[in-house]
Amino acid sequence: MTQRAVFLDRDGVLNRALVRDGKPFPPARLADVEILPGAITALQQLTDCGYVLIGITNQPDVARGTQSREGVESINALIQSRLPLREIFVCYHDHADECDCRKPKPGLILQAAQKYRLDLSLSWMVGDRWKDIVAGRAAGSKTIFVDYHYTETYKGTPADFTVEDTAFIADIILQSTA
Repeated sequence: MTQRAVFLDRDGVLNRALVRDGKPFPPARLADVEILPGAITALQQLTDCGYVLIGITNQPDVARGTQSREGVESINALIQSRLPLREIFVCYHDHADECDCRKPKPGLILQAAQKYRLDLSLSWMVGDRWKDIVAGRAAGSKTIFVDYHYTETYKGTPADFTVEDTAFIADIILQSTA
């Protein structure tokens, strides 16, 4: 039997991204991690309704040498200690590596689906960048775009839903599956 899931980008969806010049960046230190208030309530509602929650994140700063793998893992552990996530899947590559796991490719979502026997057609991808939405669509899931009005150009097909706060994702998902 397969389960339904919600895949969630890390920075900007689970925790606050650090925005500089209109572009989001991940926190570099544990002290910089701020769980988004809306994420706590929304994720608990989804868990209570039987969704498996999985973090999906690109962390290219490791390949670029500006962050350590241990630093990313310690931030992930902190986030998992505060939110009901089953696991956080991470791509440590940069775009030049042309790997299958870096969003907008759906590799991390497919890995999680296989590991946890998740039904992608009953699942959702939530992200704050176009790459998240493209990855979710490529995996066959519905999508929610958390729009913070970053300065980057949105590429690809629009999301199924757009919100301005993670707090609204549970209402959309639960109303869509009622």
